[in-house]
Amino acid sequence: MSKLPMLFSLAFACLAADVMPPDADQRLAREIYQEMIQSKSGFTTGSTTPIAEAVAARLKAAGFPASDIFVGGAIPRKANVVVRYHGTGARKPLLLLAHIDVVEALREDWTVDPFTLLEKDGYFYGRGTMDDKAQAAVWIANLIRYRRESFQPDRDLIVALTADEEGGGPYNGVDWLLKNKRALIASEYALNEGGRGEMVDGKRVSNDVSLSEKTYADFRLEVRNKGGHSARPVPDNAIYHLAGALYRLSSFAFPFRINEVTRAYFQAMAKIEKGPLAADLAKVAEGSQEAMRKVAAASPPMNAAMRTTCVATQLEGGHATNALPQLAAANVNCRVLPEDSVDDVLAALKKVVADDQVAVTIKTNEGRSPASPLRPDILKAIARIGDTMWPGVVTLPTMAVGGSDGRYLRVAGIPTYGVQGFFVDRDDVRAHGRDERMPVRSFYEGQTFLYELVKALSK
Repeated sequence: MSKLPMLFSLAFACLAADVMPPDADQRLAREIYQEMIQSKSGFTTGSTTPIAEAVAARLKAAGFPASDIFVGGAIPRKANVVVRYHGTGARKPLLLLAHIDVVEALREDWTVDPFTLLEKDGYFYGRGTMDDKAQAAVWIANLIRYRRESFQPDRDLIVALTADEEGGGPYNGVDWLLKNKRALIASEYALNEGGRGEMVDGKRVSNDVSLSEKTYADFRLEVRNKGGHSARPVPDNAIYHLAGALYRLSSFAFPFRINEVTRAYFQAMAKIEKGPLAADLAKVAEGSQEAMRKVAAASPPMNAAMRTTCVATQLEGGHATNALPQLAAANVNCRVLPEDSVDDVLAALKKVVADDQVAVTIKTNEGRSPASPLRPDILKAIARIGDTMWPGVVTLPTMAVGGSDGRYLRVAGIPTYGVQGFFVDRDDVRAHGRDERMPVRSFYEGQTFLYELVKALSK
């Protein structure tokens, strides 16, 4: 056998080893991950406190002083955990944020147990494997590794694992910490979820960095009716009114808009894309409405990046099987572009509903947040480490189409950058859905990426 192929094989093996954490750190991250996944921390029915307490105990066992660990929150079952790793203090602290609550998951909806970490066919399955317990587990595993290796950063590193990101409201951990314990998380800037690596046909194409995000808003569509006996039906039926309104909504689309961040994203994607969409992506960046329509039809994520979206997510109605309904209602969840306002969306929904029997009201408005600045030092560090681990993969600034706790921090004057280094298939993102999963290799490579990134930003 020629020595040349052997050398190539050896070089590839060394490269593969470089992007994976040491075995002991892989085991630690997996152990923390499993512990978090099996804890039922659903926004509505669960509790984040067991996770917060378990993390605190693990950190103390690893040698972190109790005085550097805080556990607490708005109510007993909505605890957050904050830990500080001391540096030289030459620069302001760096906040490493992740949330430990999850979207609810019903066992009967899934093909696997959502609250058991299952490794199968190259994936980790379980509620929160993507959103957001992977990053939470990695932050803790890496922090313990820094301590073991006696790493001395030039700034304090603060890890905050928080409650109620998925639903916000009065128990949201970041909001509560900012209002009640701000000194614990005061920092120059934060790293958070919101940006992930994109794969297309199994190939890594971009490592996205979220600089801004849409506004989260819920609207209630409600029909009240006098009802009556089901044996004497009439056309004036609350469910029919609501059904008609939702059907009209299903056929409606908000206009396309792009901004500074999304324009940069589409410009970069036009250079990366190898398929028939490449030319259209370039035209999107130039403002072509026709190109936007073509790209939107081909890619739901890109569609969401170009327009405000609204979709029905919950239904309620009727009070008996043998009675005409006196109430029919739906929750409509909207993700609003920074250029649009929630009031504008409310006005648009009322026009779309086109039925005075259907009341449309704002249920939740989390408010706008400013975009984080395009800091060259941060983006260069992300790009350098990303290119070392995944040659040819481009670092892309993006606008997150979903919401995150970065909104609270940006409003409070703490710029936040959504970056993870976990690569998933662009068209198979299962966060919030059935059989949520994370590629096993992506989890461990993301562990290395975040380990190296935090070091690079702290020395």
